[in-house]
Amino acid sequence: MFHHSASAPSMAAGSAAGVLDPVAAAPKDALLFQRCTWCGTAMFHRLLCPVCRGSELRTERSEGVGTVRHSTVMHRNTPAARNVSLIEMAEGFVVRGRVMGPPVGVHSGDRVRLSTAKDPVRGEPVFQLLDEPYRAWT
Repeated sequence: MFHHSASAPSMAAGSAAGVLDPVAAAPKDALLFQRCTWCGTAMFHRLLCPVCRGSELRTERSEGVGTVRHSTVMHRNTPAARNVSLIEMAEGFVVRGRVMGPPVGVHSGDRVRLSTAKDPVRGEPVFQLLDEPYRAWT
């Protein structure tokens, strides 16, 4: 059984606690992710590394650029259709978010950039398309 003692040293900020530590230098709209200190795997909001099961994770700031890996149009719990996409970020982790624009205009392979780290309604990251795709025949 574990008893917390006031004389016991507490974990410092940035230590391997397995949860996202706030990064003081990160702006409010930054997308924070974790990287395993043992194997270097990048992940989004995990307690343990999915590869080596290590719990020593450090928090890093993403540059916000990624590629759409999967996108689907949702009609549930909303008055209008919206898209839900899986975005593979340049750092190597995958995050679920929304891409701005018409829901049917988002396709796998489209490059996106982070617009807002947390949507005020759904709490998920919001992205915007980097370049307009040429899809005349689709």
